[in-house]
Amino acid sequence: MLIIKQYLPIPKQTDNEFWTVERIEHIRQLALTGKPSKIFPKWNSLRILDRVRFKKEDSKISDTPKARTFTKLAGIEMSAPLYLGDMSYGALSGNPNIIIARAADLTGTLAGTGEGGLHPEVAKSKRIFVQWASARFGVDFDVLMHGAGIVIKIGQGAKPGIGGHLPGSKVTEPISLTRRIPVGIDAISPAPHHDIYSIEDLGQRIEALKEATGKPVFVKVAATNYIPYIVSGIARMGADGVIIDGHGAGTGATPIVIRDNVGIPIELAVASADKVLREQGMRDNFYIIAAGRVADATDAAKLIALGADVVSVGTGALIAMGCVMVHKCHIGSCPTALTNKIDGSRMVDIDFGLKVLVNYIHGFSLELANILDNLGLSSIDELKGRRDLLVGKGLSRETLSVLGIEGEEEELPPKLGELWSRRRKVYLHELINKGDPVITSMGSTAPPDVEKPARIVDWLRSDGAQVTRPSIDPYREDIDTSFYLAGGRIYLSLPVIFDIIDAPEDERNALQWASLALSSAVFTDVTPRYYEDISISHDGKGIIKWSKNYESGSYILLPSNEEALEEVVELKGIPGFIIDEDLGNEDLEVVISEIDTKLKRMGIRKKFDLIAKSSRIRDSGDVFKFVALGADSVIISYKVFEVALGEGSRSDLKSKAFNLISGFKKEIALLAGAAGVYSVQSTLTGNRELLRAINLNSYLLQKLRVKVAGSL
Repeated sequence: MLIIKQYLPIPKQTDNEFWTVERIEHIRQLALTGKPSKIFPKWNSLRILDRVRFKKEDSKISDTPKARTFTKLAGIEMSAPLYLGDMSYGALSGNPNIIIARAADLTGTLAGTGEGGLHPEVAKSKRIFVQWASARFGVDFDVLMHGAGIVIKIGQGAKPGIGGHLPGSKVTEPISLTRRIPVGIDAISPAPHHDIYSIEDLGQRIEALKEATGKPVFVKVAATNYIPYIVSGIARMGADGVIIDGHGAGTGATPIVIRDNVGIPIELAVASADKVLREQGMRDNFYIIAAGRVADATDAAKLIALGADVVSVGTGALIAMGCVMVHKCHIGSCPTALTNKIDGSRMVDIDFGLKVLVNYIHGFSLELANILDNLGLSSIDELKGRRDLLVGKGLSRETLSVLGIEGEEEELPPKLGELWSRRRKVYLHELINKGDPVITSMGSTAPPDVEKPARIVDWLRSDGAQVTRPSIDPYREDIDTSFYLAGGRIYLSLPVIFDIIDAPEDERNALQWASLALSSAVFTDVTPRYYEDISISHDGKGIIKWSKNYESGSYILLPSNEEALEEVVELKGIPGFIIDEDLGNEDLEVVISEIDTKLKRMGIRKKFDLIAKSSRIRDSGDVFKFVALGADSVIISYKVFEVALGEGSRSDLKSKAFNLISGFKKEIALLAGAAGVYSVQSTLTGNRELLRAINLNSYLLQKLRVKVAGSL
């Protein structure tokens, strides 16, 4: 067996990362020395927390700061407000679980065990919170009694609204025994707890666990649209506190489409939750643990000033133990032996891991104490909720309001980045080769926080249902992704139509065949025999012909611009309108939203289909958001298929086209299930309440009629 006893070199990063080489090197410095170092502000970032700073900033660093980081959490004394992750045995490879638990004991902090039962060595530690998750893997009364506290896991930031996912390749014999599941079978937790479908149900579970164990009970939720109400409900139900896990949090395995499109940043969630609890008189003796992208002590200090009591450090702890951020946790071949499959081939050395993690915690705590010194504060408790110490730079008016801080307002341009990033191309390529939602690991690299947004939908996030309404498990329940157009005469199994007018013949044939096989449709200028039932044909004069079951009708083709708004009026004999971004000069998101709104106000929205068309729509996440903004279906270009093919083989194009459409259908079902939507057409279309904007400028917020993330 190969034993990892030292740090591996950090590989060159070819894509944008939140966990940059600079962040990794800073963590390693803390882990190797146990001493504080200077942290430089990151003003070039679009991440909201990076655009918040303390009004009084000082770069003085001392190895012996005066301020105290001691605090209490539900009666448990802590040397510093640090909670080490919630990383399961199975996602991690055993020794890291032991290291984290022992480090919490040695440093007087706390550690979460995550889902999946309790490693026997971890059970010996005293400062652990045991997780009670939806699948109840390996959990019984004896396991619960080992913890200093209990965490009811409802959701997590990397996959809000869906359950945990441990790929079968990582379910080896030790994991099988601990989780009490078969070897080699995917361990997919249900999306909801099947005994928690309301806030009252949650209250019963909290009371039962308290009664049975006598221990404090926390509830872990993802940061989603209704987080203020969710946290308020959790407090009313008698929990001791909440762990809020923000968008971008790390994980061992998650569908990319969920990771990148669902949930809101932790800073907005913490600020809004703290505000509501204070307004309702429930802030005392109720604790908020903030999780998700806590990269350094400065992040921690800002989150505590915004209202957190304690911060959770998960990915940071893994980096301290040697993680080099290759996003391969889910396949079990981690080069640093932290998340690899337990097969006897490699393991991280416990002594090495414990030394660097304890050093990291000490260094992190000293940096936090230095920040307190520079702010003129003597203890960490004096920092809690001190929004008056913060100022924002380059944030919208609405975002500053949610944070409750002063600042310089700035209306950021919506299109700053590359439409087809390398990472998106790789994801599409994998999708056409597998036909299932693409799985990845660690935190999101999506815009606007990491990659720069390329269009307005990149600033929008979808909701993940939890507690106040249940999510729907797409792995176990059928979710209706179908759409009926033209008054029910056209049936689509998903709201996606491929424009194949200019496609090469082999791609045209493949997409036509796959659309027929999967009950989708194509947008074409020439309809081959036998494909009449799935075609919507363009005559080149602004009239779109459809034919289905030997009936026919016409859509009106309009460019995506202000004039289209004027031309959309009640017309007899047409089923609807196709709004083409390639023909217009206005953003398709805005025009679709405004036409949807206009038709609703005229009382005639149900009479017409509103179809969005663009060569700049890239994937199922885009499609889902366009439907939420008001589109009945979306026409996307065959170029998406070409991007997915890349430079690879062009053999078996029909199979790959089938995988692409099938993959989109499954991903839309995942997004719908996460949002608690059974029927996509009836519930999602024009339902802007399922969307939130991340620091999008005020003008576009008003145009789209979408709320800012964290708002009530």
